[in-house]
Amino acid sequence: MSRDVPQDVLNRLIGLYQQGQLDEVVAFGTSVSKRHPRSALVHTLIGAAQAGLGQANAAVAAFGAAAALDPRSADAHNNHASALKEAGRLEEAADGYARALRLAPGMVHAHYNLGLVRHEQGRFADAVAAQVSALSCEPGFAHAHDALGLALQEMGRLDEAAVHFVKAITLLPQLAQAHYHLATLRELQGRLPEALSAYEQALALEPARGGAQAEKLHLQAHMADWRGFAEFAPIAAALGLEGEAVTPFALLSYDDDPHRQRLRAERYVAATLRQTPLPQPAPSPASDGRLRIGYFSADFHDHATMYLMAGLFRAHDRARFAVHAYSYGPPCGGVMRDDIAANVEHFQDVHALGDHAMAELARSHGLDVAIDLKGHTGQARLGPFALGLAPVQIAYLGYPGTTGALFMHYVIGDAVVIPPEAHAHYTEKVITLPGCYQINDVLRPDAVPAPARAELGLPERGEGFVFCSFNSVYKISPGEFAIWMRLLAAVDGAVLWLLRANSDAEANLRAAARSHGIDPARLVFAERVSHADNLARQAQGDLFLDSFAVGAHTTASDALRGGLPLVTIAGRSFAARVAASLLTSVGLPELITTTPEAYEATALCLAREPERLAAIRARLQTALPVASLFDTVGTTRKLEAAYLAAHARFCAGLAPAPITIG
Repeated sequence: MSRDVPQDVLNRLIGLYQQGQLDEVVAFGTSVSKRHPRSALVHTLIGAAQAGLGQANAAVAAFGAAAALDPRSADAHNNHASALKEAGRLEEAADGYARALRLAPGMVHAHYNLGLVRHEQGRFADAVAAQVSALSCEPGFAHAHDALGLALQEMGRLDEAAVHFVKAITLLPQLAQAHYHLATLRELQGRLPEALSAYEQALALEPARGGAQAEKLHLQAHMADWRGFAEFAPIAAALGLEGEAVTPFALLSYDDDPHRQRLRAERYVAATLRQTPLPQPAPSPASDGRLRIGYFSADFHDHATMYLMAGLFRAHDRARFAVHAYSYGPPCGGVMRDDIAANVEHFQDVHALGDHAMAELARSHGLDVAIDLKGHTGQARLGPFALGLAPVQIAYLGYPGTTGALFMHYVIGDAVVIPPEAHAHYTEKVITLPGCYQINDVLRPDAVPAPARAELGLPERGEGFVFCSFNSVYKISPGEFAIWMRLLAAVDGAVLWLLRANSDAEANLRAAARSHGIDPARLVFAERVSHADNLARQAQGDLFLDSFAVGAHTTASDALRGGLPLVTIAGRSFAARVAASLLTSVGLPELITTTPEAYEATALCLAREPERLAAIRARLQTALPVASLFDTVGTTRKLEAAYLAAHARFCAGLAPAPITIG
């Protein structure tokens, strides 16, 4: 509606916009709006220019003024909602799209954008419904098929999701994001060569797409596909620092620089988590005086994190702490899940809740401290934390690095994994525990007897030395693998015992061994077995060889628990220093090295000097029953002290600050 704005003035304003002179549109349009404040069209043009300039809040005001002046215009409400969406005001945006759809039920882009908002809020069922509505209006809308596939994937409906990604690609072959989303889905389905091909197609269409590049590199790491590694390692280190933000986890194995890891994480959080925090409630002590703590994870089942944490839930002091667990992963059963549910006072399955609903539920429980156990790993959900689950929010255990999120107030570490000079690389304030940060379930006799070496495909003792590395394949780079091959060449009859991952990785690792002049048969691949069976078979290894940029974490504590010594390099980042912390806690600092040369020399010396290795194994066996690493109750008390100290600062009106637990 022009509201009597002279036509030549409107023509000039429209011409400036069409020419892309957005600053001039804002300046001239503002002067026009002062003379003609009732012109919805002028406000709309100003808002469009401000949106194009990235001035989200200003665009909200301009489009809002246009919608107020022309309340029967579905386009005006749609524009206002889109500006609200860009400003991170998601629920208001959803309301705006709903108003537009009441006026124009067939407005396909309002359905589509509402679906995107619901997806960003974690309301995946609502996102599916909105995209289905968009497609009922326009069946050939490729972007809606793509968005529907994403929402279905989040709900675990992978085969249905694949149908819609393929449909989007069929309708619009140049839609790079659909190829990218199909790639991530095929990776989840274990169809790795198809996933790699889809990533390559996405990058052929959009070579600068950093997210696809990062995920492709991460997939290649899972496949031990090291073609061109020397060339793409520097590319990986630069990804996410400018251009498109990328998920930080994908590049941990390529980049051991904690400063770059922080920058990457900050940019990723800024790009993906735009929820407006809910008002912070005033401190409200529980009637029984206990601190109310909540653990949030997708992994409350048979998972590496829970193997570490199971004892924590049993050991919490119920006289002082009310313990809640919130599971947002796909519903599943199992002994581990049942055990956790039985050992917390409140176990909530919240996988079907969106971010706001999850936040509202947690806040209704009056949580004092919320603990995130996922960070940026698979299935993580930091969205509810961005809204505010509790006045104190702490990152722990699941992700070895900074979240880059200012709404996470603390991260728990120790003086080895996060030494004082590394605090600057964390957006969170560091809580330093004494000893090792890693909780472990209490040391107990294995219920499963150790299998014979022959059953495992290993040479008998005295006939061949067994180097072992049960780390995930993505953690292995050509650098440490070359050292491992030199060790096999130097130690007659030695084998390298690896964890079986996928057929592509196994074939590539065998080919890499052959390229180093090593018989591929000297690589022995261990099947995936139950946690108890895995602990039992550790005894048949001679020496665990850690990987570098991302080292062994749960896998390292499993090795030590099984009496298997481990050689590591203490790298620069958290992910590269966990094994060093574990070795320190069991009194074996001489197995911590600082250079690849020292790592190789230490491993070779131990392989060639059986008496020295036997002495280390004996020391490890003696240390295990008294090591703080497996003192579940003791570590639980340290964590409880951390929660109390962080909450006490909040109650005193103090900002988060580094905390050292004595």
